[in-house]
Amino acid sequence: MSPDKIAAYIIISGVVQGVGYRYFVYRKAGEYNLKGYVRNLYSDDVEIEVEGDRGMLLDFIKDLKVGPRSAHVTRINIEWKEPQNNFTEFQIKF
Repeated sequence: MSPDKIAAYIIISGVVQGVGYRYFVYRKAGEYNLKGYVRNLYSDDVEIEVEGDRGMLLDFIKDLKVGPRSAHVTRINIEWKEPQNNFTEFQIKF
């Protein structure tokens, strides 16, 4: 495992469902070459599990705090983890 690789389990709270947030996350993950998934939770939050280059992941999280124009992020909860290399791509789970 490279020391530059990191993983995170992220919960995004706020107005993040029904506003294109998952697609925004999907596009950004592709731009940053990150692997993992994003999905809506029944709690109206959005769940993201992601791994990749540390610098790219930190930039990705900055983008998550803003989100698409119609979203309103009120809280981000990040749990840092060791990458497990379980993902071959980034996908939207339904």
